Amino acid sequence: MGQESSMEKWWFNSMLPNEKLEYRCGLSKSMYSPDPSENTSGSEDQRMGYRNNVNSSYLNNVSKSNHPHYDRYMYDTKYITITVTVIFIVTFVVKVELGVNEGVPVNELARRGSDLKSSNVPYVAQKYRHLWIQCENCYGLNYKKKMKSKINICEQCGYHLKMSSSDRIELSIDPGTWNPMDEDMRIDFYQRRTGLTDAVQTGTGQLNGIPVAIGVMDFQFMGGSMGSVVGEKITRLIEYAANEFLPLILVCSSGGARMQEGSLSLMQMAKISSALYDYQSNKKLFYVSILTSPTTGGVTASFGMLGDIIIAEPNSYIAFAGKRVIEQTLKKTVPEGSQAAEYLFHKGLFDPIVPRNTLKGVLSELFQLHAFFPLNPKKIK
Repeated sequence: MGQESSMEKWWFNSMLPNEKLEYRCGLSKSMYSPDPSENTSGSEDQRMGYRNNVNSSYLNNVSKSNHPHYDRYMYDTKYITITVTVIFIVTFVVKVELGVNEGVPVNELARRGSDLKSSNVPYVAQKYRHLWIQCENCYGLNYKKKMKSKINICEQCGYHLKMSSSDRIELSIDPGTWNPMDEDMRIDFYQRRTGLTDAVQTGTGQLNGIPVAIGVMDFQFMGGSMGSVVGEKITRLIEYAANEFLPLILVCSSGGARMQEGSLSLMQMAKISSALYDYQSNKKLFYVSILTSPTTGGVTASFGMLGDIIIAEPNSYIAFAGKRVIEQTLKKTVPEGSQAAEYLFHKGLFDPIVPRNTLKGVLSELFQLHAFFPLNPKKIK
């Protein structure tokens, strides 16, 4: 314990950028030095005297802003320096605690993260969640204001974090071309709670100038569950796309059928599949299904797997039943990673795995290969 305490004091002292910051913070280097020989009363008294003299003379001399030696920038900068140092220390503590930069295996990182959450030490990622977003894979911290520009991809490991339906629409559809459909279909309680009308947004827009019909599910609304409203909105979107001869995109992010609605939610699987049959087989139109994390249950068992092209995001969790349900029902252990997109890709469950930053270009090429072209080709590079 003594050695760990000394190491912690040495580490904290090393985080301080220079001696000026030590005096401004009211800290002495000898207070945190692991070497007791440096902690002499004489040197400490000299430092305390120096610090008091500086503080008293400084405050007396600069109390008036018109003083010839008054430098407001230097006076205010000390607070900025302290703030930046504290933020750096907090970030470093979390990374060291979790072993992000030590090449620790993912399962060990998960265990450390679980231990940290269950400990009595305040969990930094939760306490400062208005500033940081913690990666689900490497437990690294990402600055919240930059996540939208990074399309919710972790800067540390490249993991694709969850993304709202509105952000996905903004990512895929050309600016100013989005036309939502059936916005008045909603569940009032969850609509007030989440700001969404339901677990899916549907509408039309342009993707690199190509007119498309698109539906995007949102896991924030009751786990993206598929109830009567979701089923009806997707069915109407498919029928509209069939009548207007538009290519169709459905972005899946769901826990499955909404069990709160009983058999009505299960009926949506058949209704949507029937509408897709008419769209694909009778009208001979093109449907792309995009599977994001998580895609499970009745969505996987219906329109999620009926695409002419099925695309998955990297590291997506894709399954029919969850790992715990399978193990409790069959009394067998499900291998780790057997429900991840990369494993299922090698089993032939879907077509390509496409990262978010290249998704729009891939979709544009697919549509043009299937004879869907931009309205104004001159605007498309």
